[in-house]
Amino acid sequence: DVQLVESGGGLVQPGGSLRLSCTASGDSISAYQMAWFRRTLENGREGVAYLDSDGGTDYTYSVAGRFTISKDNAKNTLCLQMNGLKPEDSAMYYCAADRHNLGLAWRGYSYWGQGTQVTVS
Repeated sequence: DVQLVESGGGLVQPGGSLRLSCTASGDSISAYQMAWFRRTLENGREGVAYLDSDGGTDYTYSVAGRFTISKDNAKNTLCLQMNGLKPEDSAMYYCAADRHNLGLAWRGYSYWGQGTQVTVS
C-alpha cells in the first residue's frame, strides 16, 4: 500500500501562487493514477486535477489554465502548482491514489493523504 502526505499549503493573497506536494511512501506512484481534491463546507469534495500513469491530465473547469499537476517518479512526489489563486480556491486540499482510472470522481480512490489547508485572502 502507498501512504501519502501533503505539504505546501498556507495563506496567500489573491493572485498569488502556491505549490502543493504529496510525498508517497510504501510503493512507487508510477503504478498509480493520482489526483488532487479539495473540500469546503459549501461545496463538499471536488476533483481538482488528475494525472494518469501515462501522463494524461484532466482539470476541473474552474482551475484549468491556472493549476498544473505533475509528478516526479524519482522523488515519488505528486505536485500541484497553483497560480492566479482566488478566494474561492480556499479549501483543504488532498492528494489521492488508486490503481484504477477514476479521473476526478473522488469515490473509489483507495489511498488519501491527511490534507493541507489553502487559504486565499
